[in-house]
Amino acid sequence: MIRPTNRKKLGRMEPGQDLVTAGYIGELGAAAIAREKETELLNWFTRDYLRQIQIIESPAALPSREEFRELGATEYEAAEEGGILTALWILSGTYHRGMTVNLRTIPVRQRTIEICERFELTPYRLWSGNCGVFVAENGWRLAERLKSKGIYAAVIGRVEAGAQKKICYGDEIGCMERPRPDEVYRILPGFRQEKIIATPKL
Repeated sequence: MIRPTNRKKLGRMEPGQDLVTAGYIGELGAAAIAREKETELLNWFTRDYLRQIQIIESPAALPSREEFRELGATEYEAAEEGGILTALWILSGTYHRGMTVNLRTIPVRQRTIEICERFELTPYRLWSGNCGVFVAENGWRLAERLKSKGIYAAVIGRVEAGAQKKICYGDEIGCMERPRPDEVYRILPGFRQEKIIATPKL
């Protein structure tokens, strides 16, 4: 299933504004895969390390759609099914704005990368859970405010005039593709959202 990309405008998104990611991408999708594929993954990871991937520490909750303005943001989209790239595509389509995004600045944990490498997945299209994209005049200030609340955040790009959505990775520049089914379905075809549960660290 692909998330619908048509939604109402909640605020404002203008060229020159910053794009800020709050939370780590792909964590909940990686945790679901690690739980369902435990036996296979024990050939590559120790049981203790796999446990770290399977059990997610309860993070500070992200602001609600009603609260994002209080932090200095003008828009917000949760990175859920389809991952961070789908969230960015939805924002772009809602406001008919372009964007430039630096993939290297998007927060992702090493353990999520390792799960993705093992199954040849991209973390940028993997279910992220408690993660989202904010639009702000001053992304650096917003990131600091989020960090003060215990939420890791980083400026990942900016809003551009026009409709082109550019993706940068080092010296390579490409165009963002249309949303695809979440990567988790490639490994867990029968996956259901309710299986993703943020579990407190034991």
